Amino acid sequence: MKIKVTNIYVNDQEKALRFYTEVLGFVKQADSTQGPLRWLTVATPEQRAGTPLQPAPNDNPAARAYQQAMFEQGQPAAMFYVDDVQREYDRMKPLGAEFTMPPTKVTGSTIAMLNDTCGNLIQIAALDRWQS
Repeated sequence: MKIKVTNIYVNDQEKALRFYTEVLGFVKQADSTQGPLRWLTVATPEQRAGTPLQPAPNDNPAARAYQQAMFEQGQPAAMFYVDDVQREYDRMKPLGAEFTMPPTKVTGSTIAMLNDTCGNLIQIAALDRWQS
């Protein structure tokens, strides 16, 4: 069994494409339309052929309600691991990233949270390097 695609509900696929490529640094993997439907996926540059993230329209009332509730509770819709949270924070801030939590040390890691501009909070995290 393999995960072939994972999705995140967004209220605007164009804004999502801009955020995930221009701010987070992902690359567009697929973008095609058929009538009103758009199949859009992005992937990390390190794993271009890996499991893509699909910014899917939240046009389903249940998806929209879930997305809004998670955002209002301050819960991230996705978490991405990075080598250095502070470095990514410093890189993304000038690109217009709206951080709701700056880099913060928590048990075993450093995390930061940002608004993806299309209805979600995204967490970036780096595991602490344990010294022996």
